Amino acid sequence: MIQVRNKKVIRNLSDKSFKVNKTRNIFAICSIALTALLFTALFTMGLGAVESMQQANMRQAGGESHAVLKQINDEKFNHIKNHPLIKEIAYAKLLSNKVTNEEFIKHRAELWYYDDVGLKLGLIKLQKGNNPIAENEVITDSKTLQLLGVPLKVGAPLTLRLEIHGKEVKRDLILSGWWESNPTANTGQIFTSRAYVDAHADELQSTYSVGDKNYDQTGIVNAYLMFDNSLNMEEKLNRVITDSGYSLEKDSPNYMAHNVNWSYLSTNFSMDTGTIIALTSAMLLIVLTGYLIIYNIFQISVMRDIRFYGLLKMIGTTGKQIRRIIRRQALLLSVIGIPIGLITGFFVGKPLVFSIINTTKYISSEVSVSPSPWIFIGSALFTIITVIISTFRPGRVAATVSPVEAVRYTDGNTKNSSKLKRSTNGAKMSRMALSNLGRHKKRTVLVVISLSLSLVLLNTVLTLSQSFDMDKYLSTFSETDFLIAHAGFFQIPPEFSGPEDETTESFIKAVQAQPGFEEGGRLYGGPKVLTVENERDITVEADNTDIRGNFNVEVYGLEDLPLHRLQMIDGELNFKKLALGKYILEGVILDDNNKPYMENAKYEVGEKIKLHSYMGTTEAPLDKKYTTHEFTVLGHVAIKSTNSSPYMGTYSTFYLPADVYKPLVERPAVMSYALNVSSDKEADMEYFLKSYTEKTEPMMHYKSKFTVIEEFSRTKNTIEMIGGTLSLIIALIGILNFINAILTSILTRHKEFAMLQSIGMTKKQLRAVLIYEGIYYMLGTSVFSMLFATVFSISIVKPMGSIIWFLNYHFIIWPLLVLLPLLFVIGILIPVAIYSINDKQSIVERLRESD
Repeated sequence: MIQVRNKKVIRNLSDKSFKVNKTRNIFAICSIALTALLFTALFTMGLGAVESMQQANMRQAGGESHAVLKQINDEKFNHIKNHPLIKEIAYAKLLSNKVTNEEFIKHRAELWYYDDVGLKLGLIKLQKGNNPIAENEVITDSKTLQLLGVPLKVGAPLTLRLEIHGKEVKRDLILSGWWESNPTANTGQIFTSRAYVDAHADELQSTYSVGDKNYDQTGIVNAYLMFDNSLNMEEKLNRVITDSGYSLEKDSPNYMAHNVNWSYLSTNFSMDTGTIIALTSAMLLIVLTGYLIIYNIFQISVMRDIRFYGLLKMIGTTGKQIRRIIRRQALLLSVIGIPIGLITGFFVGKPLVFSIINTTKYISSEVSVSPSPWIFIGSALFTIITVIISTFRPGRVAATVSPVEAVRYTDGNTKNSSKLKRSTNGAKMSRMALSNLGRHKKRTVLVVISLSLSLVLLNTVLTLSQSFDMDKYLSTFSETDFLIAHAGFFQIPPEFSGPEDETTESFIKAVQAQPGFEEGGRLYGGPKVLTVENERDITVEADNTDIRGNFNVEVYGLEDLPLHRLQMIDGELNFKKLALGKYILEGVILDDNNKPYMENAKYEVGEKIKLHSYMGTTEAPLDKKYTTHEFTVLGHVAIKSTNSSPYMGTYSTFYLPADVYKPLVERPAVMSYALNVSSDKEADMEYFLKSYTEKTEPMMHYKSKFTVIEEFSRTKNTIEMIGGTLSLIIALIGILNFINAILTSILTRHKEFAMLQSIGMTKKQLRAVLIYEGIYYMLGTSVFSMLFATVFSISIVKPMGSIIWFLNYHFIIWPLLVLLPLLFVIGILIPVAIYSINDKQSIVERLRESD
């Protein structure tokens, strides 16, 4: 047998065959495009979300520097700046960590000097104007200017009141430039010139000293570092510090405070086994989805053209060359289909990124979805791999079939079968349809699987979203309808220094006077008001103790509403005992799954503690008188954002009834006030609080449970939207596979149908056979979907309750029950439509078709 080795001939054969198979090409291009679309949408969502969150984190972290050396002085900066690992270093000096203008009650502002490198790394990009040069020139963000009532105009005058070393000074300045505010930032940034720093050098001398417990930030210098890349940033930072002669140990006299930029993915990215399995499973699911249809299309194509491949082998074409023909056609189809899928997938994935970001703490952040080359490279690579894998078996079948088998081929088998079926019931349409599906068991199974995948995914997604428990979510973030407090209480970072930041009685009385008000309760507290005698030598950090060695604690006084909503962990929550003034509750932080960190509790139930009250300050001289109060720990309760300060969990936490707490401190400060209203007046109260905090007492603010409900709803809707979109794409692939299978079945049985009609079968009976085939496909899909949806629900969604803390698993199957009737309609209509379109030739013409 003469072997054809001419590559040009093989290419021509492949191209000619490619042009003939127009219907196959359309289906293959659609399937490849949909596979590429799936990959691209997922890559876009993943990389877009990471990019947006990293950018938002960088803004919150203060910029894009790799690391920072904190609270140093000029001498240390100059000593360390030439280290060989440092590619760039920025000089940043804090001139006032609190701008005291009354306009900044709800929006903190700071005054800094940044050099040019610092402004670049700090992501400061001026909208208008230039960097400050003269002594009285400053640049700032648009929101800060808006609060000050200063127009967005270069040269506009502004006056700042600055807290410097505990004293307030006034500065008259001029705006030299401004930039658009970061919507997630709750702190205004104002930058001045080097000339300002030099002119006020005396007042900007740093007095910061941990050893002397002087934490005044004015005058401190931060050095922001950039290395060659973001890999091993912590290791590089440690080397810079130790090589320069400084220590990494906090207790060391030459300790240098430092940290790497937590916004970088390489810093805080880690994947546990469960996450790796989940991501791998998702990728495999997409590969499987694409494989099912692409494989099926090429398998069917090979079977339809099996005689063609047999004739090629007869004239000397090798199996390797036949495989090359099929692979070349697959690559030509990929060249057309992949770009379509890449472009479409990017625009499908892009809006989904916005939805993902809107469910996170970055909701107000600028969403960045740039067309990264990695999105398209990764998607194209995965799609090509899927296509190549999908053509392996069809190529092998075409390459190994003998010329004799190819000529004898009938739809269903390349081998001659002598088995005869005997029946006493006649040729029933339902039995003929079942027999036809049995000819291609593998194809039937693949079509059923591809149709089922979308239904199983959709049911899994809806099971997950329907299992979200809003009551659980609310119990963590909002135990009452509203929480009111001083604006500083809600800032990031939060501020509450005591009576000067307390919730005003006028605000509380105004709320109580509103229609629909039902109940309310005050939370009293304040930082470093009380200490606990360290009788058992409990290990605490040095800066967490007073001058006598007692450690600082957070003690709260609760009125009835917040007191009765405390979540008990162990011991007893006996309000009568607590009212006696002899018992106290210790607080314990909970993890995301509502499990307490009991290892953080310092006392056992029944153990006695001694609280010391200095009536004003814990930093008093040794001869300052104080009172001691002994309590017995009655139990442990959960520390939540609704029953503690913004510094939740900074120190050991204890709870007392308000009437017991108030006599222990010199001036009890109302930290917050929780309240409930009747359901028909919730919207009215929301409107009142918004108006009151904007116009009457702008230094007050509030938090509503409706904000929390909105966050919850966004999370739920986003999961449903993303899952629904992916389910729709996979459903399209499944339906395309089904159409292709029915179409191929009809085309390859043209002559068979003609023979049946020649002996008396009517068109109506032929349509009935095809309808039964469609119904059988859908019956198989229904059984497969119900079975695997149940398995996925129990084995995947149910265990997620230990990961997603607000999940309360509910088994549901109704999405399938709703969609299955639609599935059967599709199963009937598609075969009838395809048969009608292709039934153009006469019986004689079809019988005359040669082999």
